[in-house]
Amino acid sequence: MMNYKEIHPQIREYMDQVTSGKIRACQEQHDLMKMVMEAFAKEDIYINKEQLEKYLKQVQYFPYGQLFTWEKFVLGLHACTYYKKDNRPRWPDLFLLIGRGAGKDGFIAFESWCFVSPYNGIKKYDVDICANSEDQAMAPFVDIWDVLEDPQYNAKMRGHFYWTKEQIVSQKTKSTIKFRTNNPKGKDGLRSGIVYFNEIHQYQDYKNINVFTTGLGKKPHPRRAYTTTNGDVRDGPLDSLLEQSLEILKGEIPDNGMLPFICRLDAKDEVHDAENWQKSNPSLPYLPHLMDEMLKEYRDYIRNPGQFTAFMTKRMNLPEGDPEMQVTDWENIKATEKELPDLSGKPCVVGIDYSKLTDITSVNFHFKQGDKRFDISHSWLCLKSKHLSYLKVPYAQWAKEGKLTLVNDVEINPDLIIEYITRLGKKYQISKIALDDFRYALLAGALKTIGFDYEAKNIKLVRPSDIMRVVPVIDSAFVNQYFIWGDAPMLRWAANNTKMIRVGKSQGQDIGNFKYGKIEPRARKNDPFMALVHSMVIESDLPEMQTSIMDLDVRFY
Repeated sequence: MMNYKEIHPQIREYMDQVTSGKIRACQEQHDLMKMVMEAFAKEDIYINKEQLEKYLKQVQYFPYGQLFTWEKFVLGLHACTYYKKDNRPRWPDLFLLIGRGAGKDGFIAFESWCFVSPYNGIKKYDVDICANSEDQAMAPFVDIWDVLEDPQYNAKMRGHFYWTKEQIVSQKTKSTIKFRTNNPKGKDGLRSGIVYFNEIHQYQDYKNINVFTTGLGKKPHPRRAYTTTNGDVRDGPLDSLLEQSLEILKGEIPDNGMLPFICRLDAKDEVHDAENWQKSNPSLPYLPHLMDEMLKEYRDYIRNPGQFTAFMTKRMNLPEGDPEMQVTDWENIKATEKELPDLSGKPCVVGIDYSKLTDITSVNFHFKQGDKRFDISHSWLCLKSKHLSYLKVPYAQWAKEGKLTLVNDVEINPDLIIEYITRLGKKYQISKIALDDFRYALLAGALKTIGFDYEAKNIKLVRPSDIMRVVPVIDSAFVNQYFIWGDAPMLRWAANNTKMIRVGKSQGQDIGNFKYGKIEPRARKNDPFMALVHSMVIESDLPEMQTSIMDLDVRFY
C-alpha cells in the first residue's frame, strides 16, 4: 500500500493545491482527492514513475511547453497507475467535465501522443477521437499535426511518424491516431486501445458510443475518455455520466475504474466572484488572456442573462434557465424522475395537446394528493412529419420502450388517442378532459363517443388566460419538486424545451403574467408538457385522493 507522501510529486502537486486551499476547487474536486488518497492507502496499486516521467518529457514538442498541474494529475492516474498483481490500469475510464478554455483538446492531443509512443509499451494501441462534428473530432488531431509539421521538429518527426490528413501513425509501435464522427462507415472494424468522446454533451443517446466502444478489449489496457463542457442536451449520456460520477464521489457506488474529474461552481451565486471561476477552470490562473475574455463575457451575461446563457453553461458548467427562456431549472425537471405509485382506481383529469395531427400528439393523466402531483404521459409521433429529421432525440428507442407510439401514416388518427384514453379510463377515474380551444374541433366527435362533450361540461376548452393563471402553480410545483413523472424521458425533454414568455402590461407596467412557448419550434417540441399544462388547468376539478401515498405500491409506467 502507498501512503500519501509516496504518490508521485507530479500527481501530488495538484492534490496539495486542492486540499490546502491554495486554489479554489469545487466539492467534487475535494471528494476526488479523498477518493484517490483512499485508493492508494487501501489498494495494491502503483504508479509507473518511469513511464510518467517519459510521458511528461514529450511535452517539450508541444507549443505550451508544460502541462498544467491538473493535467499532470489526470495523466498520472489515467495513463500510468496500475494494479500490482496484473498491471491492469487502475482508472482506465476518464470523465472530464471542465470549463471552456481550460485546454481540454490540448490534453487529449498530448495524452494521445503518449499512448501511441513506445513508452506505452503496447503495439498497435490505436487512438480514436470521436465527436458529433468533424471540427470537434479534428481539434486534438490538428494539435498533433501541427507538432509534426513544425519546421523545428519536422525532420526529426519523420523518423518516428508518418502522417496524412486522415491519420497519424507511429513507426515504432504501428499505433494510429484517427478522428471520427457519427458517420457509421467503418466503425465496426475498430480495434481501439483508447476511444475519446469529445464534447459528450452533444450526444443524444448511447447508440454511437456503443458502436465505437465495441472494438475495445481487442488490445491490452483498453481505455475510454469522455471529455466535455456542460451543454443543453438533457437526459442524454452527459447527465448519465454526471450522475454516475457524483455517486462515485459520494461513495455510494464503486468507481469501477472510472476517474470522475468534475470542475464547476458549487452554486450559481459564486459566479459574481471571479476568484471562484477557477473552480470550473483550474487552468485559469495561468491564462490571463482567457481571464480578460471571460470578464467581458461576464459583463454581457449580467446585462442580459437570457441571451448569454452559454457563460454559465460552458464556462461555469452550471446550466442556467432564465425565466424568459426556460420553464424551470434542469435540476427541478430531473427531480420528477421518481417512481410512480400504483394509482389504480384513483381520480384524475386528462390533458391533450397537439399542434397538428401530422406531428406530435400527447395525452397526460394527472393525479394529485396534497401538494404532490403524479403524471402519466404518452405521445404519438407521425413518421410523415416534415419536422422528423430535426428531432435529435432517441424517439425510436422511446417507442421500443413503450413510452411513445410511432404512427406510419399521413396523420395521427384520433381513434388512437381515444383508444388510449378509453383503455386507461378503465383503470383510473377520469373526472374531466382539457384541450386547447382551437384544437377541439378535430377531436370533438371522437371524444363524444366515449362520453366527453363540451355541452356535458366534462370537457374544458383551454384559453391563454387559463394557462396564465396556472403558470404560478406549475412554477411552485417545480421549485418545490412536487411533480412525480416516473420513467418519462419524453415529458422531461418537452419541459426542457419550453420557455416562459412575459405577457401583459397595465399602464406601461409589467403585471407579471406569463405564457408558455417552444424554445425552438422544429427540433424542440413541447406537446407532452403542454398536455400536462392543460391537465393542470382543470386540477381544481380533481377530487383529492384519500389513500396515503405511503400505502400505494410503486412501479414505473
